[in-house]
Amino acid sequence: MQIFNMLSASTALLIILPIVAVIVGLAGGYFAALMLNGKSADKSKQSAAKIIEKALADASTVKKEALLEVKEETHKQRTELETEIRERREEIKKQESRIQSREEQLTKREEILSNKELAIESSRADIENTKKQVQRNLEDAKTKNSEAIEKLEKITGLTKAQAKKELVDCMVDDAKTEAADHVRKIMTDAEEDATKRARNVIVNAVQKLSTDVISEVTTSTIPLPTDEVKGRLIGREGRNIRAIEAATGVDLIIDDTPEAITISNFDPYRREIAKLSIEKLIQDGRIHPGRIEEIVERSKRELDNEIKKAGEDLAYDLKIHGLAPEIIKTLGRLKYRTSYGQNVYNHTREVALLSGMLAIELGANEAVAKRGGLLHDLGKATDHETDGTHTQIGVDLAKKHRETPEVIHCIEAHHGDVPFNSIEAIIVQVADALSSARPGARRENLENYVKRLRDLEEIANAKPGVEKTFAISAGREIRVIVKPEQITDEQALFMAKEIAKEIEEKLSYPGQIKVNVIRESRAVHIAK
Repeated sequence: MQIFNMLSASTALLIILPIVAVIVGLAGGYFAALMLNGKSADKSKQSAAKIIEKALADASTVKKEALLEVKEETHKQRTELETEIRERREEIKKQESRIQSREEQLTKREEILSNKELAIESSRADIENTKKQVQRNLEDAKTKNSEAIEKLEKITGLTKAQAKKELVDCMVDDAKTEAADHVRKIMTDAEEDATKRARNVIVNAVQKLSTDVISEVTTSTIPLPTDEVKGRLIGREGRNIRAIEAATGVDLIIDDTPEAITISNFDPYRREIAKLSIEKLIQDGRIHPGRIEEIVERSKRELDNEIKKAGEDLAYDLKIHGLAPEIIKTLGRLKYRTSYGQNVYNHTREVALLSGMLAIELGANEAVAKRGGLLHDLGKATDHETDGTHTQIGVDLAKKHRETPEVIHCIEAHHGDVPFNSIEAIIVQVADALSSARPGARRENLENYVKRLRDLEEIANAKPGVEKTFAISAGREIRVIVKPEQITDEQALFMAKEIAKEIEEKLSYPGQIKVNVIRESRAVHIAK
């Protein structure tokens, strides 16, 4: 309606404008004639005619322009109107489609609700039938129970009350008997505990050995001649420090401490190899990945010689002779083994001395007791490499090298795994307890920490294609070096995920553990 109103107004304007133009022209002519009152009438008429003619021409021009504008405006408004009508029709179609879709959905929901109502009604009927059946079964059970009680009363000749009283009396008698047995057991245990405590007091009284308590730590510090050496150890883009960590399995901490670096690892053997290797590299001055691997291998050979010497020194200090070379080397390896924070090498020496002294005080065989004390933890040198408890590993090793049955029994019984059949075995157990139980001798937290790191390495080492595994950064990271000819880059990615998943399932640990699977390819050729 607005558009049609606008069109009518434009048409009226076209009609009025020419009339107004004519009137204005006539009025102009009239006034011009009045103004030219003194001139001739012909000139006035001619002037008036020209004015009128011009006014009519102007009116015609205005009319044409107005008509043109009205046509353009009409066409524009018609186009806008058609566009608006088209959009509204499309919107109406969309609304009709949505309404139809909603109607279909509502119809489906009604059908679903109807089906559910039917199912509920059916379930209610089934439940009601089940209730009736249960009620009938309960009534039948009560009837059968009553009949059974009557039969039992006839068979036993006792009423229900009499049978209940007799049962209660029997239960009271049994309870009294169990209570008496329990009291007797408590008294026996108390006597045994008192005897054990008395023996410990006596053994502590005769203890004559006094040694310092030294707790093992998991870091080693290496002094440097200058801070410039730190940069050389790190190498270009860190290649030297990565090569050292990969070859030794330790974590190098190069912080702001002047002229010093720290080696961190739970395994004293690895820390010692890393320490020796770094000291040799600093002294040699040639620090690059190839030289690093060569120095590490040389340090391992030197440390193996030192381990053998440590075992020989231990046997010599204790005056124990006739040990097999492999046992001597195994004893030396205890120097780089800890148990609950206590160095096992020092612990073994202490237990051997205590066992000899106690054997003398008690009149037992000093040689057997001292030898058993020396070898009691022999299996701890290889328990992280061999399956089984350290006790069983030590027993197998002692049997292999023809130790006497008395000494083997001392090893086998020092944790009470088998019954004692000699005083010397008891002495070794007591000496082991004395050395371990002294205040500050052991720390359980460190042992749990070391065990967790070993478990981490064992999980990774169990995967096929793994060459070496190192737990570093206090157990927050594990580096797995794989064989490049067996493991591809894609397999390395899946291996990292598998190891991480297995760690989550099998171990308990604080925070997070980063799993790094390293696959390195090397091209080697020899110039002749």
